[in-house]
Amino acid sequence: MARRSRIAPCLWFAGEALDAAKFYVRIFPKSRILEVMKYGKAGREQHRQKPGTVLMVEFKLNGQTFTALNGGPIFKFNEAISLQVFCEDQKEVDYYWNKLGAGGDPAAQVCGWLKDKYGLSWQIVPEKQLKLIGNPKSAKSQRAFAEMMRRKKPDLAAVQRAYDG
Repeated sequence: MARRSRIAPCLWFAGEALDAAKFYVRIFPKSRILEVMKYGKAGREQHRQKPGTVLMVEFKLNGQTFTALNGGPIFKFNEAISLQVFCEDQKEVDYYWNKLGAGGDPAAQVCGWLKDKYGLSWQIVPEKQLKLIGNPKSAKSQRAFAEMMRRKKPDLAAVQRAYDG
């Protein structure tokens, strides 16, 4: 078994942990499923899962380890936590926005945030945009920030135009 990350997010799914892990691994480069663990007979009175059903999936996305847990429908994802994807250019923004947003909730798309088809929130963050909006005392940055806030999907050209005035 590969060495685990010292700290790794555990994502709670109702029953689609393996499907979700496969979905994410297909999207991100340098990604793979590391291990699939299944429920046994022990603890069935608590977990109520059929032995052999997927319990957890350990996977890596571009070098970061995650665990997907099939814990049942008790808990759901919400916007209190999101995963950020830092992008170099608009092409990368478009790629991740389209792939992660496919089948997700369009109503949840705001200011670079989206929800995927499993309800997990993602932030698609252009690195250059961070530089443009980074100075709250600058009129240029404030214009860029206002432009960023009014968009659903990041648009680097529009934010740059606002910055330039």
